Amino acid sequence: MGKRKNSIFITPLFIIFTAAMFIMAVASFWWNHYIFVAELILSIAAIAAVFVSMVNYKKYLARIVTDAANSAGDISIERINKIAMPVAVLGENNEIVMVNDMFRKNLLKDGDPTGDFIEAFLSDSNPDSLFDENGTDTFIGGRWYIAFAVRSGESLVVYFVDDNTYKVNSDELLDSKPAVALISFDNKEELERDRDEGEASRIIVLVEKAIASWIAKTSGFYKKVSGGKYLAVFEERNIKEFIDEKFKILEEIRRIEIDDRMNATISIGIGRGGSTFKECESWARQALDMALGRGGDQVAVKKGESYQFFGGLSKGIEKRDKVRTRVIAATLTNHVSNCSNVIIMGHRYSDLDSVGACIGMWSAMVKGLHRSAYICIDRQQTLAKSLVTSFEKAGFESIFKNEDEALDIIDDHTLLIIVDTHSPNFIESKAVYEKCRKVVVIDHHRMMVNHIDNAVVFYHEPYASSACEMTTELVQYLGDCSISRLESEALLSGIMLDTKNFVLRTGVRTFEAAAFLRSKGADTVEVKRLFSNSIDTYKVKYKLVSEAEIFNYCAIACADSSTPDIRIASAQAADELLGIENVKASFVMYKTGRTVNISARSLGDLNVQIIMEALGGGGHQTMAACQMEGISTEEAREKLLSIINDLEINKKADDDEKK
Repeated sequence: MGKRKNSIFITPLFIIFTAAMFIMAVASFWWNHYIFVAELILSIAAIAAVFVSMVNYKKYLARIVTDAANSAGDISIERINKIAMPVAVLGENNEIVMVNDMFRKNLLKDGDPTGDFIEAFLSDSNPDSLFDENGTDTFIGGRWYIAFAVRSGESLVVYFVDDNTYKVNSDELLDSKPAVALISFDNKEELERDRDEGEASRIIVLVEKAIASWIAKTSGFYKKVSGGKYLAVFEERNIKEFIDEKFKILEEIRRIEIDDRMNATISIGIGRGGSTFKECESWARQALDMALGRGGDQVAVKKGESYQFFGGLSKGIEKRDKVRTRVIAATLTNHVSNCSNVIIMGHRYSDLDSVGACIGMWSAMVKGLHRSAYICIDRQQTLAKSLVTSFEKAGFESIFKNEDEALDIIDDHTLLIIVDTHSPNFIESKAVYEKCRKVVVIDHHRMMVNHIDNAVVFYHEPYASSACEMTTELVQYLGDCSISRLESEALLSGIMLDTKNFVLRTGVRTFEAAAFLRSKGADTVEVKRLFSNSIDTYKVKYKLVSEAEIFNYCAIACADSSTPDIRIASAQAADELLGIENVKASFVMYKTGRTVNISARSLGDLNVQIIMEALGGGGHQTMAACQMEGISTEEAREKLLSIINDLEINKKADDDEKK
């Protein structure tokens, strides 16, 4: 904030102005008597006003100094000059009326501070901060001070305590605190499997050289731990630099081509701010797990319980072997054999993927492992009513339980299996989750900070296309399970939903799972019927599409009214909008009660998960969503546009840098 003079301190200017008016009046005597009389009257009035102002100023100054003397002892310019710190006496409007020599010497470069508002000497420009318990830090003249005030009546005495040495030393102490980073070469296994030894070694050397050059710019060091894992230790000041540059090392590694369809990527977990090296290393491991769980090619920085994420532009890397699936199946079998019954549930507003995975796990529990199992679902809020209805018509209505019915059959040995979500905030029933002592999680969404952390089995594969794909692989190893046509169609419907009919997020294992389901009798025509909509839903969907707007390659549509199937219509409208030329992502907004919901989709060029996370949601790179409470649709739209705009600016900056 710049310096401003209080009007009472510019009286000398009025004196000069009045004198000039009087001289002009005298000069006009020989030119025009009428003008002379008018100017003379104005001059006399101005002189009177200046005189009154000066008298009032002297009274005002005397009152301020008297108040200051009452609050800080007998005060005068001689006395405050003896105080070994800068001191200023302020008037009733926080203007400076008196300062000591230390103030002039240490806080002023030139000029007279009298009449300046004190805000000009405060870093946060807020005079109320002077009354904080510990004063307020301010940086003046290249040094740090703590400013605090004593008030009495209309006066205010401000003291500036020099604590520059403490600040500099404490800043250096904080900046030099150690941080631990664990680095993982994401696709090293694929590289070694698909390339000859010489080519693989060449790429590994390029990756390690880039990491070494990155760490060499810091005061730290790095060591190869094992395989594609590396350990680095550096200072807190280096992390601040990395954050400012948004971890350019990710882009440098991504420029290393493995082949025409794959680039090298790394994931980094950083632990900072811990009280010991051990704590920082533990946080770094948790951060690396979080980065890998979110698809890799990103940095997760953990400090205490909070995370920061950077990168995450590449698609997840598919692991072709099924060793982990077999291990998970064996572990799950052991837990099921020791339980009394099994409850299976997905997320709120369950879709075909969630319900299909539930049905697949129910079949494996009942037919393969011979345990009684039930599916907890809210029939009124599910988006997969067609699938639930088809099973009820086939005579399986007893397997579906609402929350109250599920709570009645839970005992101390009940096993809960949660599919298609790993967040306790999104599960179908929190009461069921809290009552069950043993929990298993099966999910494919990218890892969220707030995730279920008490699971006995946490089967999480962010590269998988859907929860139904993961379930299809599992059921093949869970006893001698032989799923029927209905169950195969339920699983296939979930895969088709999340891959948009095998267009997005498909890998080798996706088609292997689909082939297995077809071999079990899944009829694609019957699966297609599960996606059928009413004519009203169809009209709402295309109304949203027709009214969408394009902003920075993003299509944004807002539903102006709620319909019974608005969730289905919005999700399908978001899919349809991706078919528009030059649209990289789509967002459809609709309101239910006090909640604004957003369905987000992309073709992979733009990571909608990052955008939805910024609004409190989550999901995948190509499919995500969020819910915002107590906000209007227009306010939600403005927040969304702001985030998209920031991402576009960053993208343009990166493109310019590459050029």
